[in-house]
Amino acid sequence: MFDSVLDEFGNAETAVTVYADGEPSLASWFETHNVPVESRSLAPSGPEPFLAIEKRGEFAGALPLEDVDDLLTPPLSRPEDTDAVSEGYRALFDALDRTVYQALDCRQLLTVSREIEDRVYRTGTGELHVCFQRFSAFEAQLPRYRRLAGDTAVDIHVYGVPDWTPPEIPGITYHEAAGELERYWLLAYDGGDHPCGLFGHESDDGYTGYWADDREFVDAILDELPTDADG
Repeated sequence: MFDSVLDEFGNAETAVTVYADGEPSLASWFETHNVPVESRSLAPSGPEPFLAIEKRGEFAGALPLEDVDDLLTPPLSRPEDTDAVSEGYRALFDALDRTVYQALDCRQLLTVSREIEDRVYRTGTGELHVCFQRFSAFEAQLPRYRRLAGDTAVDIHVYGVPDWTPPEIPGITYHEAAGELERYWLLAYDGGDHPCGLFGHESDDGYTGYWADDREFVDAILDELPTDADG
């Protein structure tokens, strides 16, 4: 089912080389996010520690390490107009737009979900499809989604295994799904010019998945949602 989404979009096109003395903490961050990373030492008279980014085997940009730390803590903060920043920042933001993550917990997934929901609220139109695995898990999200449905024209679709009966809310359509969705945490927002999505697969070790500002990725999630779910 959704495993094909991760197989398709999880293949890394970005590689990172960290130039610093010792083993910088950033190296483990990129490895966790499925971005190949290589560490190289700097000569004593060399430049300050920096990070070099390659896309599809070609140099894409470089950034001082001290400028990168804050960018790698969810929710990821990026400028609306990436043309206004340097080539190195554009390359990093592009890499982070297609990020595979591993062993996240529910709190971290909620952080990324909140960032997507905030974008949906600001945009105010389009369709948002969400699955928090089971309807009972959606109960804690009701105040937020009541506000989202009441304050915007967004058409919201909620999927889940029916272990609880959610209340009727104008603007929200519920879809009872079979047990296969119990393993997946999903958000897919068509968003007009601002599509974005989150895909998480639960296993014994936590969640493995992917988030992206990418219409192709959003469409791939929507294509896998059950079309025969009860509305």
